[in-house]
Amino acid sequence: MKLKELDNDFRSLVNQYIKDEWCGPIIVTRGHAYDSSNLPGFVAVDGDKLIGAVLYQIENGECEIAVLFSLVESKGAGTALINAVTDKAKEENCRRVWLVTTNDNTHAIRFYQKMGFNIAGIHLNAMQKVRAIKPQVPLYGIDDIPLLHEIEFEKIL
Repeated sequence: MKLKELDNDFRSLVNQYIKDEWCGPIIVTRGHAYDSSNLPGFVAVDGDKLIGAVLYQIENGECEIAVLFSLVESKGAGTALINAVTDKAKEENCRRVWLVTTNDNTHAIRFYQKMGFNIAGIHLNAMQKVRAIKPQVPLYGIDDIPLLHEIEFEKIL
């Protein structure tokens, strides 16, 4: 596995994945909509095959991870991608790296805590606001868990 900055070679694959999995390219976190097709990021590749990606946004001394996905389990792609963004945030003198996931994403909730992120907030019923911006967000998520809340994680740098 190798990491590299997201470039034109992989942008269309990342965009297609976000479209297929999250009805992208618009991503909504904490009531803000982002066009993920314009965000910088990193990709994890195996040869010429995409195995994961992370997209981020740096604003006001903070780095938000807007999208993270890994297409392979237990190969270290997610860890490497998080570390790449954290290193970039440090280079940019950010005071924290943060992200949001939904209450149904129990695998990610465990992963972020193992990566040293702390729960910074639980935003009850935040998915109502998300659906006001992006109505195609389903009512039920992973394992048919009702998609209701956003959980904000942060790592202070």
